[in-house]
Amino acid sequence: MAKRFAFDIDATDGSARTGRISMMRGEIKTPAFMPVGTAGTVKAMLPENVRETGADILLGNTYHLMLRPTAERVNHLGGLHKFMNWDRPILTDSGGFQVMSLTELRKMSEEGVAFRSHIDGRKIMLTPERSMEIQRLLGSDIVMCFDECTPFPATHDEAAKSMQLSMRWAQRSRQGFDSGEEHAGRSALFGIVQGGIYDDLRFQSIDALTDIGFDGFAVGGLAVGEGQETMFDVLDFTMPKMPVNAPRYLMGVGKPDDIVGAVERGIDMFDCVMPTRSGRTGQGFTRRGPINLKNARHKDDTRPVDEACKCPACTQYSRAYLNHLIRAGEILGAMLLTWHNLQFYQDLMTGLRGAIADGNLKQFANSFRSTYALGDIDPL
Repeated sequence: MAKRFAFDIDATDGSARTGRISMMRGEIKTPAFMPVGTAGTVKAMLPENVRETGADILLGNTYHLMLRPTAERVNHLGGLHKFMNWDRPILTDSGGFQVMSLTELRKMSEEGVAFRSHIDGRKIMLTPERSMEIQRLLGSDIVMCFDECTPFPATHDEAAKSMQLSMRWAQRSRQGFDSGEEHAGRSALFGIVQGGIYDDLRFQSIDALTDIGFDGFAVGGLAVGEGQETMFDVLDFTMPKMPVNAPRYLMGVGKPDDIVGAVERGIDMFDCVMPTRSGRTGQGFTRRGPINLKNARHKDDTRPVDEACKCPACTQYSRAYLNHLIRAGEILGAMLLTWHNLQFYQDLMTGLRGAIADGNLKQFANSFRSTYALGDIDPL
């Protein structure tokens, strides 16, 4: 019988781990990168093509789906997996991050967050209990507890109040999740560590979440403007305190070198809009760093975006053609470059998993960073 949720670590190298999350809808190889399917689609991609890049799991967005087409409609139509034609695991965020960003449209209280829809102005109340209900209606495999994403910068007092509220909401999320017995029996619930840049608050948050009990633990409140050095500093003191035998998810991260550094520090899961958003705006990721395919220097370049990549954009088309498509505003340009970027990210994860298994992560990471920092080289 398929497992509801199990996490097995196959190998370690320093603080880094590689392993597997086993769920009823399939296995997720870790470290894993989750492409973002905000509104029930990974933009500019067919689901089967996303799978071809190596993705084992997608991320769906509670806030956007609750507003349109609504969680109730998705449930009536058979759930998010059937609705979007993706039969493997889906993680849904709680909606908290998007609601918190609506500073002019929302009011927060102990109960939850009241806000007005950015689509039609409707007044909506999102609570921990309602977030759990929405994610149940969507049919999420990995459910995130409802929290407040602490802004940056924040004083110690501000971060403490925010974290403490998130911990109370985490307890209510746990209770709300458990009340949906059928859903709780086939899905997993992750807690979210908050506390800003302060070690004592992060430690308090970890203790509170561990006491409540979760299947996995996310690190929230990073990649919100603090910069890579500060983010790594927070991970340096946070990760040694995290439960060892549960997946660790760094939310909203990030750039390729962010991911490499976070894997070295023990993170198992990532998500970010960067590869897809960049693909729609003309930026491609290569082993020598990102390039802007809009630039005129590519208009006569017959090379692929990245010679080492096996995606259709690189094996069948030139930089010159992509430059033409993007400058002409053709949809195919966004499609091909998005496919390439997602392939680049999944290839990076494959490389990281292999390096950990072989015990040479430090060499792999240093080689990646030195090559990535070189910058793209113009053809002779």
